[in-house]
Amino acid sequence: MPAPNPGTSQQVRIALGDRSYDIAIGTGLLSQPAAWEGLPRAAAALIVTNTTVGPLYAAQLRAALVPHYRQVHEAVLPDGEAHKDWQTLNQVFDALLSHGCDRKTVVFALGGGVVGDMAGFAAASYMRGIPFVQVPTTLLAQVDSSVGGKTAINHPLGKNMIGAFYQPARVVCDLDTLATLPERELAAGLAEVIKYGPIADMAFLGWIEANIDALLRRDAAALAHAVRRSCEIKAYVVGQDEREAGLRAILNFGHTFGHAIEAGLGFGEWLHGEAVGCGMVMALQLSRRLGLVDAAFADRVTRLVAKAGLPTRGPDLGADRYLELMRVDKKSEAGEIRFVVIESPGRAGVRGAPDDLVRQVLADCTR
Repeated sequence: MPAPNPGTSQQVRIALGDRSYDIAIGTGLLSQPAAWEGLPRAAAALIVTNTTVGPLYAAQLRAALVPHYRQVHEAVLPDGEAHKDWQTLNQVFDALLSHGCDRKTVVFALGGGVVGDMAGFAAASYMRGIPFVQVPTTLLAQVDSSVGGKTAINHPLGKNMIGAFYQPARVVCDLDTLATLPERELAAGLAEVIKYGPIADMAFLGWIEANIDALLRRDAAALAHAVRRSCEIKAYVVGQDEREAGLRAILNFGHTFGHAIEAGLGFGEWLHGEAVGCGMVMALQLSRRLGLVDAAFADRVTRLVAKAGLPTRGPDLGADRYLELMRVDKKSEAGEIRFVVIESPGRAGVRGAPDDLVRQVLADCTR
């Protein structure tokens, strides 16, 4: 498996009719002119980034965009999930309005999932919709949150409860940006990579098991394959179900439990990927108790989650609090919590479960 050549990219297509777009995956893409050609024409662009990523990569992106836009502005947001709220979102609108940006202005989301979600939601809302481009700089964003058009902010009572489906014009995944990713953030991204195996591709799960050490040491070829295969799976699912009417819900494997952990502890206490990794362990135990998978499979995936450096036991919020938080999950219907479960290895589905069974899972999987 050779490492990608600098400046070259692999393309994954999101097929959504007139909203279709490409995901470019490679090294050296921030400085590669071809990565930015063919985007919507405009007089101005706005780079939305944060206080951590901006000093690392904003100047590089600005230099790449200057040949295409007469004006390139920046909005630098505070870093972290705790700031994924109305107040921070308004900073993006403030920048758009103060610079007199019109409906053709292109927004570039340079950062991780929080930046991508907020920049995308701002683009969906400003003048009822302006173009935007995802430039994800974390593994989690490259394999999941930058792809598929979900944009949102958090509410104190629930994660990603206020937002819109709004597709980007392009996603540019420069793998070089992963070199500056803290180890904890790298592990958080691996949770979303691991997710794709149990829900859709057992061969990929086996590949991750065989290459987890290479991924943890940031081997370029391993990361390139992990990002590409993750995007291919997500592209297929999103192409079948853009607005999560059915199939797309399987991408939320581990997220019902995980979102409850994030909200219960306070957004930002655990990283999203850490909560999802633990949530997958809980969802696997629920699948086992429902008689869908055996203990050996649940243990196999749990070992991989642990090997990635992710927590496998959740905080003890109390079962009542978990259930309360999960009832406001977006998949809930008429007050019934809907869980993504593994119906058989490589195939997921969405179903309800008795509260008593969920309480047993929480008793087993919290400390």
